Amino acid sequence: MSASNIDLAEIKDFLVEIAQTAGKLIREKSGKVNFDDKKNGVDLVTEVDKAVEVLVNKALSEKYPHFKFIGEESYVAGETKITDDPTFIVDPIDGTTNFIHFYPSSCISLGFALNKIPHVGVVYNPFQDLLYTGVKGQGSFLNGEQLPLRPSAALTLQSALVAIEWGSDRSGNNFKIKTDTFTSLAAETKDGGAFAHGFRSLGSAALNICGVATGSLDCYWEGGCYAWDVCAGWIVLSEAGGRIVGGNPGDWDTPLDSRVYLAVRGGEGQEQFIKDFWSHIKGNLEYEH
Repeated sequence: MSASNIDLAEIKDFLVEIAQTAGKLIREKSGKVNFDDKKNGVDLVTEVDKAVEVLVNKALSEKYPHFKFIGEESYVAGETKITDDPTFIVDPIDGTTNFIHFYPSSCISLGFALNKIPHVGVVYNPFQDLLYTGVKGQGSFLNGEQLPLRPSAALTLQSALVAIEWGSDRSGNNFKIKTDTFTSLAAETKDGGAFAHGFRSLGSAALNICGVATGSLDCYWEGGCYAWDVCAGWIVLSEAGGRIVGGNPGDWDTPLDSRVYLAVRGGEGQEQFIKDFWSHIKGNLEYEH
């Protein structure tokens, strides 16, 4: 199916309605819920994650019954696959740990992909009333203000504010690659490091990517997240002049479900910045799909 046959603006408007409705529930329940471990003691899920996904799926299936739906809480490893079909790709609460702790950096992330390419994205942080939207070919916005929010200055690693996350895997080769890479990015140039300005962790992949889209973050490097973590933010960033490539060196055209990503804001020297960043990655991150 071609995007020309689909009203992307209408989809965006409907996703905004859903996000704001679900956002009220997320805000009201934050810090007041029980939670379970999915994989380990830092990979968490609550009954609100599940309830929000049910709410979103019901609304979307009623309005768009012929479109597919992939959500974090209904995902089945080894079975759920992204196809070329029109597909909503949803994270009901991105930043569940923050949500549990009543830390105001979590969101609902609603993406729409066609031919495995993000076309519409809505990311809403109900705690700070931050609404990010993006539509392919129509720009991206934060609360109605077009992104990026500041002029796109030249990109250099030494002046970069880098978003990172530790992830839920706290052992093994992937964790070692992450921590070794963080060290290299932080180290002084005389020691072979990038000597980046600093690191930030918002606790939500979608919000990290949207932070890059605004221009407040220069890049975000991540391994281990899924398509629902990045789909909505991907189009918000792309429409702001940014770019998502692979989180492993040399992967210029990474798929939506690659699980390893580098998001970079727009600006002079973007391609060289990506190459420079890749040069500090200490191995190849590998995750099951």
